[in-house]
Amino acid sequence: MKDLYSQNHLYRNNFNIPKIGNSDVIYFCGHSLGLKQKNSSSQINAELEAWEKLAVEAHHRSENPWVSFHENLISQSASIVGAKDNEVVVMNSLTVNLHLLLVSFYKPSKEKYKIIIEKNAFPSDIYALKSQIRFHGFDPDESIIEIESNDNSYYISEEDIISCLQSNADQSCLLLMGGVNYLSGQAFNMRKITKLCSNLGIIAGFDLAHAAGNIELKLNEWKVDFACWCGYKYLNGGPGCPSGVFINEKYFKQKVNRFEGWWGTDKLSRFKMEPDFMPIKSAEAWQISNPPIFSMAPLWSSLNMFHQVGMKRLRRYGLELSDYLYGSLKDIDSKSIKIISPESKYERGCQISLVVKNYNNLREELLNNHIICDFREPNILRIAPVPMYNTIEDINFFISVLKKIIKK
Repeated sequence: MKDLYSQNHLYRNNFNIPKIGNSDVIYFCGHSLGLKQKNSSSQINAELEAWEKLAVEAHHRSENPWVSFHENLISQSASIVGAKDNEVVVMNSLTVNLHLLLVSFYKPSKEKYKIIIEKNAFPSDIYALKSQIRFHGFDPDESIIEIESNDNSYYISEEDIISCLQSNADQSCLLLMGGVNYLSGQAFNMRKITKLCSNLGIIAGFDLAHAAGNIELKLNEWKVDFACWCGYKYLNGGPGCPSGVFINEKYFKQKVNRFEGWWGTDKLSRFKMEPDFMPIKSAEAWQISNPPIFSMAPLWSSLNMFHQVGMKRLRRYGLELSDYLYGSLKDIDSKSIKIISPESKYERGCQISLVVKNYNNLREELLNNHIICDFREPNILRIAPVPMYNTIEDINFFISVLKKIIKK
């Protein structure tokens, strides 16, 4: 644990820790919004200065030309999700990208039109799926199948997933699951799920909002069809920063329907303003408009740090922190809290979720003690010790405060 603490503390110094008064807060909310990396200010200011001094010429003449700015994020993003560079692009926001991907990969027929999701999927994903289903003339109530737990718990076993896929394969054309469930923190075996989907003729897509920068991913090796993720949680890109997209390279050789815009056309002909769309032979073909430079700048700064640390190392520290938190919570003898995240550390990321009693009181008491966690109605507390900036000492303080609150 000493090595763990010292390594985390090294990177913690690169982040701005929020304060209440003059005291640093204990921040366990990186699964909702990651902390600001100190270098991000200078990265944004550099682009503001380019705008100030060069205006439109900054697209081609600045130190980091805007016309190719998004390309700076591709390789590092691909490394984080285990993809080839040509399979990744950073653009838009997550649900916008999900819609663009569904245009390409949700291809319902009269026989196969259903979409399989996990129970307690993130609501925005559900809204997107329902609207796409209605757009294609189907009824969402009849077209969405939830993978439910056999024992009515928050934990979804591999057997639950296999059973649901096999029993609904004849009518299902698409699976969309969270790589890590946003509510319970459960990490799913995407390799096995993708392989089974392939065998059953089902497209496999994943929302990696709670997985990217949290757990190790190998999207290309697993042969995932498509995925998307946001950059403002574990990737620390700042509020509303652009989302990442993965599209398996096999689709670049196929004729795939998609919504198109000028930033997805061939780079050599883009500014010739020709009438015919010539797609870039990569995930960049799915781009619609030119990139939001000021939103990408802090994400680029953060991705540079991920490149230095490496996901293997980050995941190792994350597992130790998560396991330490889980064990500390398990030792609390109280009926006021119930852990709903998987016990096996290999089936979760950083996040541990609890069902709690006296929900509103607990939230207020934690904040009074300078602890920021995430609460989800009606009674779930989500705690995420992030290895980039959280420490064992953060966890110890949180546990001591939680015990005092419970005893009241």
